[in-house]
Amino acid sequence: MTHAEIVNLLGSQAEYLLNHECKTIRKENLHLPGPDFVDRIFGPSNRNIQTLRSLQALYGHGRLANTGYLSILPVDQGIEHSAGASFAKNPAYFDPENIVRLAIEGGCNGVASTFGVLASTARKYAHKIPFIVKINHNELLTYPNKFDQIMFGTIEEAWNLGAVAVGATIYFGSEESGRQIVEVAEAFAFAHELGMATILWCYTRNSAFKRDGKDYHTAADLTGQANHLGVTIQADIVKQKLPTINGGYKALNTGGSSYGKLDEKIYTELTTEHPIDLTRYQVANGYMGRAGLINSGGESKGASDMADAVYTAVVNKRAGGQGLISGRKAFQKPMAEGVALLHAIQDVYLDPQITIA
Repeated sequence: MTHAEIVNLLGSQAEYLLNHECKTIRKENLHLPGPDFVDRIFGPSNRNIQTLRSLQALYGHGRLANTGYLSILPVDQGIEHSAGASFAKNPAYFDPENIVRLAIEGGCNGVASTFGVLASTARKYAHKIPFIVKINHNELLTYPNKFDQIMFGTIEEAWNLGAVAVGATIYFGSEESGRQIVEVAEAFAFAHELGMATILWCYTRNSAFKRDGKDYHTAADLTGQANHLGVTIQADIVKQKLPTINGGYKALNTGGSSYGKLDEKIYTELTTEHPIDLTRYQVANGYMGRAGLINSGGESKGASDMADAVYTAVVNKRAGGQGLISGRKAFQKPMAEGVALLHAIQDVYLDPQITIA
């Protein structure tokens, strides 16, 4: 996809996004993606040699190889959203091999999926594309439905099937978050010991985060703090939903309630209402970009998927993020269309005219 085609997809928002200059947290203060990212950022850290090799394998694969950017295909929705609901639009993806094939043909850095999916294809594909095993999930068969991330396998098994990284989700803000933090921290420590990289889905989850008709699960201040907790337990990369709102702490500190701690400068100096500035705040909370921010591609909405994906990629890149992890927009359509969408995302990161704001 050419720069002109990207601009065309952005439509009326093109100038708003492409010409924005971030004046909150300056780009000069960030650790930006680049070909030397593993050496520059992880080299001086406590990561062992095997983990550095795994990280380089991830950053060095696919169409974005050695740019410092990541395009990852995540397909764990068979558990997270139920297989029928996830794959009804394209039943071919009930077969795990098609998931891996989509990631390969889509030019991704890696494929993230369940123990079962990756184990069933490991001997054929683990040496052809980096595997990222998602070690915990929220299952939706228990009645009534509950929302809790539980472990589905072991770190040792992820290593045995050839994974270069493990991924996990923590529902920060939920009643179960304390247990999840402990479980995932221990799992990540063992993964690093065995030489695997770690990616954390830093999601917020609490019914109280929906207030006065607004959903603060994607608030910049709350998601930013979730990212900060994630890198504290040594996530090498954090996955987060694109911020669409701000002021979560303020909304939860009304009516005599007391929640968390805030500083007005979060809203007056560190962020604005611009989506790039809100996302820049997420990047900053990941140690100023030392732990790369990859944003979620979100649900498939049909005809607008390509434009929505390009929008998200432009916001993430210009904010200082490291890429996208896009699943449903890619696999809930014919494979050729899914490949085209993944390539369009990658073309944003390969476009030298789209720079850090």
